[in-house]
Amino acid sequence: MWKSVEKMRCFRKRSMFPFLGFLITFLLFFNLYMDDGYVLEAEKRQLGETLMHPGNSERYVHTFRDLSNFSGTINVTYRYLAGIPLPRKKYLTIGLSSVKRKKGNYLLETIKSIFDQSSYEELKEIVVVVHLADFDMAWCENLVQEITRKFAHHIIAGRLLVIQAPEEYYPSLDGLKRNYNDPEDRVRFRSKQNVDYAFLLNFCTNLSHFYMMLEDDVRCSRNFLTGLKKVITSREGSYWVMLEFSKLGYIGKLYHSRDLPRLAHFLLMFYQEMPCDWLLIHFRGLLAQKDVIRFKPSLFQHMGYYSSYKGAENKLKDDDFEEDSIDIPDNPPASLYTNINVFENYDATKAYSTVDEYFWGKPPCTGDFFLIIFNKSTKISRIKIVTGTEDRQQDVLHHGALEVGQKSVDTKQGRQCTSYITLGEFKSGSIEVTNVDHKIGFDIECVRLVVTASQKEWLIIRTISLWTTQPVSQFIN
Repeated sequence: MWKSVEKMRCFRKRSMFPFLGFLITFLLFFNLYMDDGYVLEAEKRQLGETLMHPGNSERYVHTFRDLSNFSGTINVTYRYLAGIPLPRKKYLTIGLSSVKRKKGNYLLETIKSIFDQSSYEELKEIVVVVHLADFDMAWCENLVQEITRKFAHHIIAGRLLVIQAPEEYYPSLDGLKRNYNDPEDRVRFRSKQNVDYAFLLNFCTNLSHFYMMLEDDVRCSRNFLTGLKKVITSREGSYWVMLEFSKLGYIGKLYHSRDLPRLAHFLLMFYQEMPCDWLLIHFRGLLAQKDVIRFKPSLFQHMGYYSSYKGAENKLKDDDFEEDSIDIPDNPPASLYTNINVFENYDATKAYSTVDEYFWGKPPCTGDFFLIIFNKSTKISRIKIVTGTEDRQQDVLHHGALEVGQKSVDTKQGRQCTSYITLGEFKSGSIEVTNVDHKIGFDIECVRLVVTASQKEWLIIRTISLWTTQPVSQFIN
């Protein structure tokens, strides 16, 4: 396999700057050039079984014919070190890959944080998969004993699995390309890490509907799964490849599980080119998600002090992380309309998202509106709208009202509600109304912001936050 890759090097561009174009070209070459396929014997072993090593003809042959079909998983015979998967598909898989560190070990604290910060109902919907990607078997055995002792009830309940991809499935980690003038040991470390993650992603493909990647030195916010569900629900109907819940490294990156096989193949194909978090940017772009979609507050925080690479200090912290005061709005699926003149690409949808972005329009006039129409009528308990930003404090709504409506109909001007009730007036560019469901006698179909006096300043709607009285699960298919 690796000889086949060597034959392809003559086709590669030496410059790494136009790397995205290189990836696309490389994929096309593989589809046209390679004839063979992965030759793997695979079956997953039960807990405690001894791995039967495949013969030379059955070993991992890296010849890429099947890479043209990125929807297929890579057949690897994993070692089950603790736990076995349950037949029922969960809502979320949380994946962690861990190796022996020269200084410090945070894996047990990370696992504890995941479980401690989840409610009993949330625990029913998650499965944690730990890939011990170190080939020191004595270290692995000792760590598995600790994990089993501390988290036995989670293992029995099928909420925690510990696995390992055997060393013979790994590509060569010698003589790798030294991109970015990295030293050989650094190249080896990051290249192996890419393969570690690829095998972890591959294993997790069919365990759940969504997949969250964490590192092995992370602290979680309380009820993070509920926060994730709210965000996923608010993005219903929109296209996304990766949602980010931390701005650090490979922490808090969420995917549809259906994309995991392609991502696993992608990391394997380009394992020696660059670090995994850089490859993720290219993968996201190749699947047509141009921009980062990151949410605040962050749900995960880096807590490790020593890196897994040579025990170097790593003091990076996410200053957007909030451990106990998470108050993410529900923002049910809806369509948004406005007759305010939009500036560039600061469109209406950006005010309704929990992503760090906003709507920006040119000076509004009396009677102008910003309208939210839900996909289905909804009980709303709380509404909060904030206009302006810290650096543009004059671009607020100086005079406006908040209304809620019912009985939506299609008109020549678009979909509208036939009747509205005013909940309050904006003060200093903001409004917050609580106990909405107690103040009105109907389920809400429309929420409307109305400009009650023209202004010379432009208008920024920074956030529109809505909280419902229904459980989040009712909005999730």
